[in-house]
Amino acid sequence: MHASRIAGVAFAGLLLSSVAVLAGPKTVSGPGADPQCFKPWNEKTKYLQWDKKPGPYRIAVVNGFVGNTWRIQMIKTAKAYAEQPGVKEKIKEFKVISTGTDVAAQLGAMEDFINQGYDAIVTIAVSPEGFDRVIRLADKNNVVVVPFDNVLDTDKVMMVNEDQLEMGKIYGRWLREQLGDKKSGKILEVRGLPGNSVDRDRHIGFQEVMKNGANFEIIEVVGNWDDGTAQKVTADAIAAHGKFDGIIVQGGSTGVTRAMQDAKHPWVPIAGESENGFRKLLAQYGKDGLKGLSVGQSPGLVAIATKAALSALEGNPMPQLISVPIPQARYDEMKDGANYWSNLTDNFFTVNEFKPCNVNITATEIMAKDEKNTTN
Repeated sequence: MHASRIAGVAFAGLLLSSVAVLAGPKTVSGPGADPQCFKPWNEKTKYLQWDKKPGPYRIAVVNGFVGNTWRIQMIKTAKAYAEQPGVKEKIKEFKVISTGTDVAAQLGAMEDFINQGYDAIVTIAVSPEGFDRVIRLADKNNVVVVPFDNVLDTDKVMMVNEDQLEMGKIYGRWLREQLGDKKSGKILEVRGLPGNSVDRDRHIGFQEVMKNGANFEIIEVVGNWDDGTAQKVTADAIAAHGKFDGIIVQGGSTGVTRAMQDAKHPWVPIAGESENGFRKLLAQYGKDGLKGLSVGQSPGLVAIATKAALSALEGNPMPQLISVPIPQARYDEMKDGANYWSNLTDNFFTVNEFKPCNVNITATEIMAKDEKNTTN
C-alpha cells in the first residue's frame, strides 16, 4: 500500500478513535433548563448537553444497599413518580434493581442496562470511586447516567444532591449553639453506611465545626442510617460511656431518641434526620426539654434525578451538579400535617415535595408501592 494512503488510513482510524472517546455529553455554556429546579451547585458549575433523543424513554434505577427504611422509601418513590401524569407519558420502560453493597455488582447491573439499550440510568453509588469504566461505556452509547444522594468523585456525569458537607456543618453549628459556651464534653456521633460519600462528607463537615476552637470528645458509632441498628449502638454507647452532652445522627434518629428514653438518659440536644418518628418525638417531648433539629435528605431526590435524566434526554443543557435545598425544622416548629404526620408510620421520611420543581409525591402514592426489583 502506498505510504501516503497508509498514513491516511492511520489518520482516519485515529479520528474515529477520537470520536468514540469524545462520545457523550458536550460541555456547553449556561443557563440550563428550568433553573428554578435544576439549580447549579455554584457559579463554577459547568453545563452538559446530550444529543436529543426521541421519546418515550427506557430508564433504570440501579440502587445499591436496600437495608434501611430510607432506601425502601426511595425505591417506592421512584416507582410512584414514574407513574405520575406528565411523567408516565415520557417513559416507555422503567426498571428498578438493588444490588447490595458490592461495587462490582452495581457496575455489572449498570453495564447490563447500557448494553440492553436503556436511555438513562439513575443510581445511588455504592462508592464514590471506581465508576470510570461504566461512565466510558455510557458515553460511548450516549446513555445519561445520573448519580444522586451518594454521588461520585467526578465531574463527568450529571449529579443531583444536597450539600452533604454543609449538612454536617448544620448539625455541628446547631449543636454548638445549643451547648452555648461549652467547649468540652462528650458528643455521640451516629454515622451512616460506611464507604459512602454522604457518610464521609457529613462526618467531615460535622467534625470541622465541632473541633473549631473546642476540645469535645466525639464518640463515633455506625448506625447504617437504620433505626434498629442506630438504637442498639446508641444504647451500647450510653452503657459504655455514660452521659453525653449532645448527639448527632445521620439516620436512624427515631431509634437513637428511643435509646435515650430506654436508658433514662437526660434529654440533650440532638440533631438528626427527617424521619416522621423523630419529628413525632420532638413534637411530643419538646416542651419537656427534648431540643432537636430535623434535617432532611429526602428519598424524593430520586424523583428530581429522574426528572433531570428526562430533561437531558430531551436535549436540554443541564448543570453538571444540581443542588437541592436542605429542608430543616426545629423541635419548636413541629406542626402535625405540615412537617410531620401523627397518622403515618415512624419510618416515613417527611420531605417529599419540591415546589421549585413542581414535584410532589404523596404518602398515599409512595405507600402503594413496594421495594422489590422490577427487572423481569
